[in-house]
Amino acid sequence: MFFCITRTLSNSLETVLTITGLFYWFSSITSSKQVPVASRKLALIIAALACAVRPTSAITWLYVGLLDLIGMQSKLQFLFLDIIPVGVLVLAATCLLDRWMYGSWIIVPLNFLKFNFLSSGGDYYGTHQFHWYFTQGFPSMIWSFLPFSVIGIIKSKEWRLSGLIAWVLGVYSVLGHKEFRFVLPVLPIALMFSGYCLAAMSKPDMPDTKKSPDNRTIHKSRVQLAVLFLVVTNIPMALYMSLVHQRGTEDAMSYLSEEAHYGRVKSILFLMPCHSTPYYSTLHCNLPMRFLDCTPSDDRAILDESDQFMLDPADFVTHMFRNVSLPSHLVLFDSQEVHLRGLLISHSFQQVKRFFHAHFKVDRDLQGSVVVYARRDL
Repeated sequence: MFFCITRTLSNSLETVLTITGLFYWFSSITSSKQVPVASRKLALIIAALACAVRPTSAITWLYVGLLDLIGMQSKLQFLFLDIIPVGVLVLAATCLLDRWMYGSWIIVPLNFLKFNFLSSGGDYYGTHQFHWYFTQGFPSMIWSFLPFSVIGIIKSKEWRLSGLIAWVLGVYSVLGHKEFRFVLPVLPIALMFSGYCLAAMSKPDMPDTKKSPDNRTIHKSRVQLAVLFLVVTNIPMALYMSLVHQRGTEDAMSYLSEEAHYGRVKSILFLMPCHSTPYYSTLHCNLPMRFLDCTPSDDRAILDESDQFMLDPADFVTHMFRNVSLPSHLVLFDSQEVHLRGLLISHSFQQVKRFFHAHFKVDRDLQGSVVVYARRDL
């Protein structure tokens, strides 16, 4: 959570809305006397907003809604008086907003469905094996909480919620393109089961009449060891992933922002895979910047700029410099710098700053540092 939820991604908002919606949804079912009837409608509104933010959130709510719809007596009333009005209202609002922003009528959820599901457009950005979420993706996300979550699922016997986790992971496994953030909404549910496990560990299994000080001490020690294990395995990881790993792009943009503030930056070209930096969200300055395009093409055989650059950095940059005006600053990873150093020097560029980025590679060659070059003749 500390690595994913803090990122400026729509999945973070989707996660918050999903968990909030599930709270109100299950509250309306299990505690109807204490919770107002409006709780379910509020859950539907939140669910619709989650689907508006990320249409794939419908995967979660399809599971939740169908399970309860099957057991309802007033199915038609629920469908036509609750679900459809809320869905139509939110869809209309999003269409009007998109009409205002795009200048034409666009149904974004439909385009999202076409690109990601019907045409497998996401595969353009890479694919994983079908079992990746179960064997690597989700275990990496939940980390050392995994055994506690499994025990919590077994002890709680909340098969509906545990089934939701399995359902989401299973549906997303069908898609070729997989990312950690896609299944982020079910991570808090898995962590909730971990909490249930820890709570259960603190309670003796024997009846109250057979409790003894030694028995309570054993259970207390068991919980303390479990918490210590989680702290030792998570706090260092949290600090490393949040403060050290892949920080070079952030540091480079902070440096360029400061330089731009004093008027020492005129334009920037990012010779790195697309969307590698936080871009204007960190620069906070109205400067011309350009990064390598990675817009998917209908023809899979056509490589985008990012792929062309990674395939042959020197040849790509040589052709680019012939057709564009040279920027005042260049930003690139050290793994590509080794191929371009001579070319950059010949065009009056010199290294002005180098920032640590990562100790190990993730999905490409090791990108150990981020290098900033500047033109000498400016």
